[in-house]
Amino acid sequence: MNEVHEVEVVVIGAGQAGLAAAYHLRRTGFEPGRDAVVLDHAPGPGGAWQFRWPSLTFGKVHGTHALPGMELTDADPARPSADVVREYFDRYERTFDLRVRRPVAVRAVREGTGGRLLVETSDGTWSTRALINATGTWDRPFWPRYPGQETFRGRQLHTAQYTGPEEFAGQRVVVVGGGASGTQHLLELAPYAAATTWVTRRPPVFREGPFDQEAGRAAVALVEDRVRQGLPPRSVVSVTGLPLNDAIRQGLADGVLDRQPMFDRVTPDGVEWRDGRRVTANVILWATGFRAALDHLAPLRLREPGGGIRVEGTRAVADPRIHLVGYGPSASTIGANRAGRAAVRDVRRLLAQESVAA
Repeated sequence: MNEVHEVEVVVIGAGQAGLAAAYHLRRTGFEPGRDAVVLDHAPGPGGAWQFRWPSLTFGKVHGTHALPGMELTDADPARPSADVVREYFDRYERTFDLRVRRPVAVRAVREGTGGRLLVETSDGTWSTRALINATGTWDRPFWPRYPGQETFRGRQLHTAQYTGPEEFAGQRVVVVGGGASGTQHLLELAPYAAATTWVTRRPPVFREGPFDQEAGRAAVALVEDRVRQGLPPRSVVSVTGLPLNDAIRQGLADGVLDRQPMFDRVTPDGVEWRDGRRVTANVILWATGFRAALDHLAPLRLREPGGGIRVEGTRAVADPRIHLVGYGPSASTIGANRAGRAAVRDVRRLLAQESVAA
């Protein structure tokens, strides 16, 4: 456990962004296990997708963009997305011989000697010249705090703990959150629950028509501007709005997606608004999103006063050895692919400059 392994590049995380980076590293001459290593904390391939609830079928997701070098074809839209993506990622890792090491928990990244970084893990320590961080958000579910929350006698859970609608049969459920997960939960729960109530901080914005490249670029630019300022990123989805598909239209027509403003407090048997209106509930389901899982980078002191890590492209402004992929504007499947390629290009340039200087 005290052995230090030396490599040129460490990739943390084997989701979409991490695998894209690993692919481009191998394609440009970094031998897996010798020059570069991919560390993943999950028990198997699939990134965060392997933890999604079974009723989230492949046909219901926003879509997964193919990883570089291998298309995702002939996927059954009725199969659980967890199974489809897990099998695809597994095939991808084997096809390109990426040799992902798992399960490996990364505990901290610290300054080493000679300009190198030390990556401390459950599988020993890695000394590296550059780090590509692709840890995503699934491990950091965001739980808002509201007065009285600790007094609630029912069950509280987050989207990260959701396993399907059947367990809520006959219960009164309050769903909190205006994103895709919140609406998906409501549409699934409605046939099972005794009653559902939907609350959000802001009125949801439903998007009509196709989401074209121009709209996508505009959305990414909004998120990118935040990370350039060192502010915590908002997700790309949060600035695109919710697609108004047939299921959403039906939910609106049926009253399932009848949005209420955010309650002011939690009571022992439900939630309450300032005007005295109350809703009784057995369950509060927090579909309130996730935050970037970056605690292991804390020893490097990369965070800005605004709370985020200032990033140019994928490079951390405070430390050019660190690249964040799947963070901020690249936190989408197609963005993650591009970020992986860009990070590897910059890492190669950095290492080449260091070699010349030496």
